[in-house]
Amino acid sequence: MKTVSIATIGCKVNQFESEALRAQLQEQGYDLVPFESGADISIINTCTVTHRADFDSKQRVRKALRKNPNTLVIVTGCYSQVASEDFARMEGVAYLLGNREKQRIPTLLPRMVRGELPKIQVSDIHQEKTFVEMPVQTFHQHTRAFLKIQDGCNSHCSYCIVPQARGPSRSLSLTKIMDHLKNLKDRGYKEVVLTGVHIGSYGWDFQPPCTLETLLQRIETGDTPNRIRLSSIEPLDFSEDLIQILSQSTKICPHIHLPIQSADDEILRRMGRGYEQSFLRKLIERLVRSIPDVSIGADLMVGFPGETEKRFKNTYQFIESLPFSYLHVFPFSRRKGTLAAQFADQIDSKEIRHRAERMRELGRQKRRAFYRQFLNRTLRMLVEDRREKGSNRWKGLSQNYIPIYLVNGLDLALANQEENVRVTAWNDRGVFGLLAEGWHG
Repeated sequence: MKTVSIATIGCKVNQFESEALRAQLQEQGYDLVPFESGADISIINTCTVTHRADFDSKQRVRKALRKNPNTLVIVTGCYSQVASEDFARMEGVAYLLGNREKQRIPTLLPRMVRGELPKIQVSDIHQEKTFVEMPVQTFHQHTRAFLKIQDGCNSHCSYCIVPQARGPSRSLSLTKIMDHLKNLKDRGYKEVVLTGVHIGSYGWDFQPPCTLETLLQRIETGDTPNRIRLSSIEPLDFSEDLIQILSQSTKICPHIHLPIQSADDEILRRMGRGYEQSFLRKLIERLVRSIPDVSIGADLMVGFPGETEKRFKNTYQFIESLPFSYLHVFPFSRRKGTLAAQFADQIDSKEIRHRAERMRELGRQKRRAFYRQFLNRTLRMLVEDRREKGSNRWKGLSQNYIPIYLVNGLDLALANQEENVRVTAWNDRGVFGLLAEGWHG
């Protein structure tokens, strides 16, 4: 039996696809081991959204070879898709597979081990027209399940390499989504995260078209888990119907992640985002007004070409003025093949790092303010199957994405249980609470 390890860099879509590979390889008799153990076969599922992701992807290759110089290194994912030549020059890389070929790794692996295939197998992802299903039944070391419902993107934001890496938008059929959700519920999963590259475009590729709103309405009334979480939705994808569905749902978690990127009108125009600050403000105020206790997180990019100090402050002050619960801050990363890479007015890297830290500190302030408002209130918690290291406390997530640490009930079997927790304290990491009487076990 050969040992296999999988390293995953990047988004929840990559994480889902790695879990699918893990499950299929185990079914075929491979022994899946931690990446640090030095496996016979090392699969690196790469990301290329930023220079940091590129660096991390290459570092995983080097780490695999340090752990076992004889390991068979297979590189796949987005970085491999758009820049396979970068890895082709790396000593020790045996095979390079694109995103289209990723799902074939389990069937190709015996031939790869025997050295029977070409080193580079990267096809034109833009020719991919149908959704390639990678079903997953179990999730390694995860209480929550993930379900990829969409792939690819038809937008062409000036900074983004994702359309080149993932191809056009394509969706999993509504019927199959409902079947997967029922199966996951039957297997005991109480929360499922719906993932995709651009899930707001779900169903646009069908004839006749379907919509995310239609899918969510079916999920609400169907035989599905009690907690459904949406991974990320573009601001322009919020219709009146979608907001109403989110405000009335008993299953969809009150947690919205918005990739807003900037709140300066000129930077948004240069990014090709299709909206202005006034639109964002009205949307966020409407979401907060409509969805009780909603958590609103945001992706922000700092240091985009042409972002003067004044334009940066426009975004900073916008974020400061609204009830965001957390921020994911990304320094602008110049991606070859994107329009923004050609812009002349690039920002100094030192200044980009400085702005990123200022925005991250604002994000920490927003996170603390969000946690603080739930002091002495009750939250519904899904307990994870692993305890916090050191304290041995049970930990988990609220429906609105707050990390919760239990200060009692340490002797109870709570893994994968939903519990009501009264919040008694908070800090930068989350909130601490007591099991509400009558809910444990």
